[in-house]
Amino acid sequence: MKQAPKATKYESISHEIKRRILEKEYPYDAPIPDEITLAKEFGCSRMTMKKALDMLVMDGLLYRKRGHGTFIVKSAVDNQLVNVSTNESLGLTNLLKDKDIKSKTITFEVMFPDEHIASHLSITVQTPVYHIIRLRIVEGEPYVLEETYMPAELISGITDEVLQSSIYSYIKNQLHLTIGGCHRKIRADKPNELDQKYLKCAPDDPVLEVEQIGYLNTGVPFEYSFSRHRYDKFVFTAVNIQKT
Repeated sequence: MKQAPKATKYESISHEIKRRILEKEYPYDAPIPDEITLAKEFGCSRMTMKKALDMLVMDGLLYRKRGHGTFIVKSAVDNQLVNVSTNESLGLTNLLKDKDIKSKTITFEVMFPDEHIASHLSITVQTPVYHIIRLRIVEGEPYVLEETYMPAELISGITDEVLQSSIYSYIKNQLHLTIGGCHRKIRADKPNELDQKYLKCAPDDPVLEVEQIGYLNTGVPFEYSFSRHRYDKFVFTAVNIQKT
C-alpha cells in the first residue's frame, strides 16, 4: 500500500498553530506571537515559519495587519465555518460568463458598521463600509438579491458604474488585489419582502441564502455578504477530495 507523504516541517508547524487557534490558546484581541518568537519556539528558520503562517492566512484563519502583527480571524473560529478556497475569481459574472447579466442597484451608501458586521470584517465600528444591495438579472430574469458590506478604505472607489458590472473584476483589474478565498454558510429560508418584490418569489417559495466572508490572498476580509437565490435557478455542488 502506498504511504501518504510525510508532512513537511512548515506543514507540521502550521497544523500545530491551527490547533492552538481552534482551541483558543491565543487571545483574539491581540496578535499571535511574531515569526521570530515562533521560529525560536519550534526550532526552525524564520522562512519556514513564514510559510507555516502563510498556509493559515490562505485558509482564512489569520490575517496580517502591517505594522501591528498577525491576528486571528475571529469570525472564522467562532463559527467553525467551512473554508472554500479558490484560485479563481468568485461571483455571478464569473460563473455565467456566456449569459447576459445586468445589475439593478437598490441601495448604495457608506455607513458605520455595527459590531456584528465589524467583527466579520475584522475592523472597528469606526471604519466606514459600503452597504450595497443589488439585484442580479440573468437573461432578463431575476436570479440573486445580494446584500454586501465592504470596508471603504480597502475596496476604494466603488461607483454606481462599478455596481452595474462586476465588483470582483473591479477589485482584480482596477485595484490590483487578489481574492484568496471565502468562508460560506448556506441555508434555506423563507422569502422576505425584498425577495418577494425583486426576486418575484411567492410567499411560500423557499430561498437559498449564502452568507459569505471573502478574503484577499493576504487573509484580510474584504467582503461580508448575503446572497438570496431563487430556488429554481441554482444548485450548489460540493466536492470533497481526499488527499493521499
